[in-house]
Amino acid sequence: MSEGYTSDEMMTVAAARALTDGISCFVGIGLPSAASNLARATHAPNLVLIYESGTIGAKPDRLPLSIGDGILAETADAVITVPEIFNYWLQPGRIDVGFLGAAQIDKFGNINTTIVGGDYAHPKVRLPGAGGAPEIAASSKEVIVIVRQTKRAFVERVEFITSVGYGDGPGTREKLGLRGKGPRQIITDLGILTPDPRTCEFTMTALFEGVSRDTVRERTGWDVQFATEPEVIAPPTSHELAALRKFNASEKASE
Repeated sequence: MSEGYTSDEMMTVAAARALTDGISCFVGIGLPSAASNLARATHAPNLVLIYESGTIGAKPDRLPLSIGDGILAETADAVITVPEIFNYWLQPGRIDVGFLGAAQIDKFGNINTTIVGGDYAHPKVRLPGAGGAPEIAASSKEVIVIVRQTKRAFVERVEFITSVGYGDGPGTREKLGLRGKGPRQIITDLGILTPDPRTCEFTMTALFEGVSRDTVRERTGWDVQFATEPEVIAPPTSHELAALRKFNASEKASE
């Protein structure tokens, strides 16, 4: 990346820009939380952040360490029960955007956060698990995924589908009766992928400054396709970087 910011900072800024003011966003901890709070601190002050623990309209001044971090309840407009978050807000389609991370993701946007290698009972690696992510992926009006792009993470086919993207391709979500439209963007430390409207396969449609197609191919586990003229994403502004670094500094101070 260009001097002055890191690839992770560029990724987080790009993810924040994907959120518009006034919408509701169901937020995962980690990179999704960083991007969502950055959006609220910059261009989207009326973004409504919803966390799985039952907080609606949380406004933390540092990044929460978990969904149970007290700062979420202390700064929320309302705190409700977890069943109400899912049964009333999420499942009926009242959430505009679900914002998720991933351990593995495939070319159809299916997410694995469950196991790697072996079988479910005897995996080589047992990952953190599903949490609320399957419901978020199924029922949010649309989904954004943020994940660093490596061959280990970007695979032809995930080993376990924790959260459904487009399944095997066109028609899978409809066949399963899923309410939401599915993932509309995968934002990485190289650029942005969006689903092909015909095949549902994720295509590289935008690149960060200085990132080549060869680099993308080297760090993707399938034969990734590119838009004819991928957009070159503008670097972070000084305002975006200052806000992001303030959050990161506050998070480190709270550890």
